[in-house]
Amino acid sequence: MVKARAYFQLLKFRLSLTVAFSSAIGYMLGARDFGWGQALLVMLGGLLVTGSANIINQIHERELDKLMTRTAQRPLPLGIISPAEGWVFCVLLGVSGLLLLTYCFNPLTAALSLLSLILYGFVYTPLKTISPICVAVGAIPGGLPPLIGWVAATGYLGVEAWVLFGIQFMWQFPHFWAIAWVADDDYKRAGFKMLPSPGNRDIRTAFQIMTYTLLLIPLSLMPLVFKISGTWSALVAVVCGVLFLLLTVQLMRTQSRKAALRIMFASFLYLPIVQIALVLDKM
Repeated sequence: MVKARAYFQLLKFRLSLTVAFSSAIGYMLGARDFGWGQALLVMLGGLLVTGSANIINQIHERELDKLMTRTAQRPLPLGIISPAEGWVFCVLLGVSGLLLLTYCFNPLTAALSLLSLILYGFVYTPLKTISPICVAVGAIPGGLPPLIGWVAATGYLGVEAWVLFGIQFMWQFPHFWAIAWVADDDYKRAGFKMLPSPGNRDIRTAFQIMTYTLLLIPLSLMPLVFKISGTWSALVAVVCGVLFLLLTVQLMRTQSRKAALRIMFASFLYLPIVQIALVLDKM
């Protein structure tokens, strides 16, 4: 029972489900007549591949995770699961997910999912201790799920897919940097270089968080421009974007952990609200 629970923890299920949800959103926006069964299959494939990428991340960082309060109790740092067992589980999940996406949808969907896994597990993960550019690199696999979902529905990489990618890509920056601001002490113990400014939690970092959040507002109007969805969802996106932006202005003023925590929670709400609005408006 302990071992089974540990394997489940390796998946980072909530994070993986969030990523898989974004791929299902992309699928529903791209499909002319989608079925819920197909949308769930996209989610399952995304969940398996994302879970595999998360395991690579944890295997690579198992010694660093011991240094951080929030990660010290993970299965690999505790020794409940060995790195070899983690690799076996990782390969089983990844191969299963890629085969499912190839068979049920198309090879391009699987290829893009594999690219996302490689970027996250083998490029972004080691970069975290080297340079703050890791966030920009991590934003690529982070932004790919809705694009992958669109490709699963349509079979091609059109401008609409890149619009969906762009919104989620840009969202990654205030999201990641707010988390890094809140967890800065933990990250410093592990040697992670996540915040963009050399001074870390300062006005320059706050300004960059605000800038990327501001860019989200015009980007969120692109689904209307390219007829992915309608006017109502564009209005929802603008309202959410302005509210999100106001929180970053507060961080600029105070540079406090409390303000960063509000941005972090707002980022968790912003993306699903905007994406669900896009799907409902299309219907």
